[in-house]
Amino acid sequence: MSLLVRDRAALVVVDVQEAFRPYASFAGVAESCAKLLQGARILGLPSVVTEQYPKGLGHTAPELGLQDERPIEKTVFSAARAERFDLAGREQALVCGIETHVCVSQTVHDLLAAGIEVHVPADAVGSRHELDHARGLERLERAGAVVSTVEAALFELLERAGTPEFKAVQKLIL
Repeated sequence: MSLLVRDRAALVVVDVQEAFRPYASFAGVAESCAKLLQGARILGLPSVVTEQYPKGLGHTAPELGLQDERPIEKTVFSAARAERFDLAGREQALVCGIETHVCVSQTVHDLLAAGIEVHVPADAVGSRHELDHARGLERLERAGAVVSTVEAALFELLERAGTPEFKAVQKLIL
């Protein structure tokens, strides 16, 4: 596994939807995913956003601040199996969202099986129950995903300080 590289990476935001709002980890996960989306825009990374059965689970939380991103509706748990899922030829995926042990996990496993290098910021994924989240992260790491944090991922993508992108991303995390 290597560090995230700007021209090799894409962001995948999995199912950060209204139905999950009542759960304790939701606010932090949504905030972290919003930072990643903003960072992806600043750094020019392609982004894929998915919604699991939006008729039942609602749409993407407004605090993510979607702009040009058009969520892909899906009923399969793995975002990688959804129609229109496309990493734009990128070899690395930075995956965040809900739930760690279900849709995020199945997405990561499918991407790894397809030869994609996957990075998962632990502070940008969550589950309704802490045990599911913890076990999900352990399983992803054992499968070969790099488990890190939002800040670590953004700084890897930046590579250096002193650029306009650095200043813009720095505002997201400070």
